[in-house]
Amino acid sequence: MTATAFRVRIGRPLLYTAVLVAALATLLPFVWVASGSLRSLREIRQDPGAWFPAEPTLDNFARLFTEVGFGSYMINSIVVAAIVVVGNVVAGTAAGYALAKFDFPGKRIAFGAVLAALMIPATAVFVPQFVITVNLGLVDTLAGIALPSVALPISIFIMRQYASSVPDELIEAARLDGAGEFRIFARIFLPLAGPAVATITIMSFLTAWNNFIWPLVVAQSSETYTLPVALAATSRASAHVLDYGLVLAGAFVIMLPVLVLFLLLQRHFVQGIAAAGLK
Repeated sequence: MTATAFRVRIGRPLLYTAVLVAALATLLPFVWVASGSLRSLREIRQDPGAWFPAEPTLDNFARLFTEVGFGSYMINSIVVAAIVVVGNVVAGTAAGYALAKFDFPGKRIAFGAVLAALMIPATAVFVPQFVITVNLGLVDTLAGIALPSVALPISIFIMRQYASSVPDELIEAARLDGAGEFRIFARIFLPLAGPAVATITIMSFLTAWNNFIWPLVVAQSSETYTLPVALAATSRASAHVLDYGLVLAGAFVIMLPVLVLFLLLQRHFVQGIAAAGLK
């Protein structure tokens, strides 16, 4: 057996073992949250470290939607996430395509501004964003919560990188056939940009769904709370006797849509990230 074959034979099992260990380490917190959401408060206090419930119950989820009113908070989160996802898909796709395929004055400056926005921490522009939101009269509204995330720089960057990989000859051929720019964008480019669109969808949904600090500041009343803010408020409301089962059930409800969306779009997500990275 050659040295190369020996390294391959030994290296692959080690690589698979490392991947398996990393996957288990990543999944264990999710398993513990799911398990804890099915346990009563009494059972959690008796054995906090148990991985599986002795007497599984859905009482935590029932109280979550009847006593806490998580249904209305979920609707708020869905509305905010829908606004953010649609805004990023539309604005990110159009801006990224324009930066990749059009020549116009200030193109380099515009792309440099996108890169600069990627490097600036969100907390650095927190105060200006809030002042603008107040001046627009959008405080304590779902639109005000969604506004800062409707055109994320990362969405524009990913689409620009992906659009750069589309051959210019394909675009020029469509122009020679008499197709207008909008038709080229809608009929030729968008069908090819499925992986990038899926990537933008997942990343913008994650941003909107998991966002906590901005909704906490903008939402002045419980009517506009999103799920993370509502979960924090639930924890504060029961600070003297913290109902861990209820909190874990809320955490499970929040993370479940993210897992489902990623499982549905993971193949396109990986393709989009790979295409943008390779370019």
